[in-house]
Formats: sequence, structure tokens, C-alpha cells
Amino acid sequence: MSDQSRNSSGSGPGTGALAFILGGVVVAVVVIGWFVFGGANPVDEPDLRIELPDGSAIEGEVEGSGQ
Repeated sequence: MSDQSRNSSGSGPGTGALAFILGGVVVAVVVIGWFVFGGANPVDEPDLRIELPDGSAIEGEVEGSGQ
């Protein structure tokens, strides 16, 4: 017989670091999901400004291409 024993309780030296890294990945996925699925994204409403040579400007909103 052998006197070796395994520590399978999940409390090894690298468990805390692994939990910290995994937590950071989860937070990053949640933040990316927030922007992708309807978060406050300032790019949703683009504006257009055309400056003419006489100093005046034409402004308006860009409409979708109908796709």
C-alpha cells in the first residue's frame, strides 16, 4: 500500500487565483452582453453635418437603408 493521499477538497493553492480569473471573465462577458443586447450605446443614432464653403452647415440624422 501507499501512504500517498490526494487533496480533492478543492482548496489547493491555485483555487483562489482560478476563481478570481473566472470571475473576471464572467464580468467581462456581462459587460459585453450589456452593450450588444440593448445597453446605452451612443452609436445608435448617428448624426450628419455637412459644412459648406460659405460657412453654413446642413445637419440631419442618418436614416437606415431599409434592410
